[in-house]
Amino acid sequence: MYKIKTLNAISDIIHTQLSADKYTVSKDEPVPDAILVRSAAMHDMEFGRELLAIGRAGAGVNNIPIDRCSKEGIVVFNTPGANANAVAELVISGLLMSGRNIAGGIDWVKGLKGKGDEVGKLVEKGKSQFVGPEMRGKTLGVIGLGAIGAIVANAASRGLGMNVIGYDPFISVESAWSLSTTVHRAASADDVIAQADYITFHVPLNDKTRGTINEEMISKMKDGAGILNFSRGEIADTKAVLAALQSGKLSSYVTDFPSDELIGAEKVVCIPHLGASTPESEENCARMAAAEIRDYLETGSIHNSVNYPEVQLTEPEAVRVLVLHENIPNMISNITAAAAKEGINIENMVNKSKKDMSVTVMEMAELPSKHALDTLSELQGIIRIRTFA
Repeated sequence: MYKIKTLNAISDIIHTQLSADKYTVSKDEPVPDAILVRSAAMHDMEFGRELLAIGRAGAGVNNIPIDRCSKEGIVVFNTPGANANAVAELVISGLLMSGRNIAGGIDWVKGLKGKGDEVGKLVEKGKSQFVGPEMRGKTLGVIGLGAIGAIVANAASRGLGMNVIGYDPFISVESAWSLSTTVHRAASADDVIAQADYITFHVPLNDKTRGTINEEMISKMKDGAGILNFSRGEIADTKAVLAALQSGKLSSYVTDFPSDELIGAEKVVCIPHLGASTPESEENCARMAAAEIRDYLETGSIHNSVNYPEVQLTEPEAVRVLVLHENIPNMISNITAAAAKEGINIENMVNKSKKDMSVTVMEMAELPSKHALDTLSELQGIIRIRTFA
């Protein structure tokens, strides 16, 4: 029986993936085999040796200590694309608000409460201050053409009649196939920035993307361009954005990540992190995270891990030994030599690497002895060994 701990309220849809005959799921589980989490902070948590995996019901994993998990042999999963439609719909809403100042108009109307019969005349007199351009014919730049960016690009091109140009040096085959032929692919981010009337960013937050939207980038944009940030607040230099709005270099800034500096600032629309806040999205993320955890616990299959490589495995036909180890020279030869010395006959082997981490899977007819497994585990660079029989 596998034990799963939940750190947040997780949709009951997880039970469609984690059957009651194999799994116990509880927020109070003291010694879990895996953890399901949404936004709970885990950096100060201590993990027992029994913990094998963490499933994040969402895309961002900045609440999880990834490096520490890697060193302890804990495979961390996320759910890319599970909330893509929900976020993309909000981005399109933000795009419309950035052009037409809809949010400002709504706030202004609230001030007319109590004016009685004068409301109609006041609306007609004051509405001109909220005039804004249509989207049709304008150019939308999309930085990051993953699951969310691709949906936004297609919707803007097909539905809004916009000229869409996108850039993503790491675009997946799946995302590339999903893009409409009307979406133009740029050779660089600068190409997008120079042409776009509106630019939307869909990139992960890391050391390379932090502060991407800065004074230098903004200086390369068209005068009066609008920015949409539905990635993470930290990809933007807030001071640079506010200065550009004040000078008129930027016409608007719409973000799903409010900060004290941005709230109430002119030409800024702050949305309270509603990107994935739909019941459909929460169910999709929970279902996907639970399935990833199930597959890893039961077969060793790794899909959508942020710290270990992709290893697609089916049910083991005989005995399977899965080894998590550092990606260092001579690791494979050391593993096979140690196995041969212990009389282990490897019938099939798979090795995959991702940055500093590797996974080696060995199939064999018989389960190795405890002594043989202990010998393997003592090799330099070995982090964790699991067996499936």
